[in-house]
Amino acid sequence: MGFLLRTIFFALFLFQTIQSQNDCRFQSCGENQFLVRFPFRLRGEKQPERCGYPGFDLICTTTTYNNKRNSQVPLLNLPYSGDFVIRDINYLTQEIQLYDPNNCLPKRLLNLNLSSSPFFSGYSENLTFLSCPPEQIANSRFAKIDCLSNSTSSVLATSSMNLVKALSDNCSTIAALSVPVLWPLQNSNDWLSSDLSGDLMLTWNVPNCEGCEARGGVCGFENGTSDRIMCYTDPRTVQSRGMKIFKIIALSIVIPAVTCSICISSLSCMFERRRDRDSATSAAVAPQSPAAGAPEGLDESTIQSYKKLVLGDSRRLPGPNGATCPICLVDYHPRDTLRCIPLCDHCFHSDCVDEWLRLNGTCPVCRNSPAPTPPE
Repeated sequence: MGFLLRTIFFALFLFQTIQSQNDCRFQSCGENQFLVRFPFRLRGEKQPERCGYPGFDLICTTTTYNNKRNSQVPLLNLPYSGDFVIRDINYLTQEIQLYDPNNCLPKRLLNLNLSSSPFFSGYSENLTFLSCPPEQIANSRFAKIDCLSNSTSSVLATSSMNLVKALSDNCSTIAALSVPVLWPLQNSNDWLSSDLSGDLMLTWNVPNCEGCEARGGVCGFENGTSDRIMCYTDPRTVQSRGMKIFKIIALSIVIPAVTCSICISSLSCMFERRRDRDSATSAAVAPQSPAAGAPEGLDESTIQSYKKLVLGDSRRLPGPNGATCPICLVDYHPRDTLRCIPLCDHCFHSDCVDEWLRLNGTCPVCRNSPAPTPPE
């Protein structure tokens, strides 16, 4: 029984461990319409480490956004570039849409570095950031970047080299670099600029789950120790990996342990009963030496002269006899050989009563001294 209890406790502990490592249910953060699932995961207790792919960890944090206090938003940290708020995730096209929590994405784009992240820009534009006097572009059609501008300078971003040359006399160049954009800003011959008010759109290639998503499936690790990616056609499958593993362990460990424990208990009980019966038989069959003045045992010829019978299927006995031998205390069974004592007609197992009569000349039940029966 102790072995069984230890096995059950071990299985329960193992189940809790597996559940804590494989509880990959889809999670949400705040009022966003998308769910966080593989390859992304919410860091912390909501989704264990094996629920997401390396580099796709998200943080669900509370902040003030759009004049809403204590709003929960999901954050993605890009190494060397800081935290960005996630607006949307498209698992089918493998795209993630980000924006700056301080509402100044152009400032973040000036120092954007994606070299240490699994993400890259799907489309980039070569832009030149210019700082110009406010009065020069006040009445122009150029779109200035408000969060980078102030009372002494207006900042604009353009992909037109013609515009850069035209403004070079009065404007200074802040930076010229390739910037991720949602779509092409303009043709190179257009004298236009952009305030870069859109979001930052990034994509990823590894892990590649586009085919799985197109079939309506969900990607996930094969198990808790393998780095192999599997496509689960039923989204509930990836969420129940821990339960499946626990069932396998239960079938392979707990059930055999329970069966073995039952067999051991049954054998122990059987041996115990046999030992008790043998002890009772020994105590009943082995009589004490007769006391002084008591009748001595009978000789073998006299004992053999007493009637013997073979018990039938009905187990009916003549005379005042029960269904149990009074000497060995074991029930009679069909085909047992019995010997009956004359006069009182008390019957016993032949082996039991023969041993008794060799030491005692009286009936074990009524203590009468039977008269010898002449042999047939």
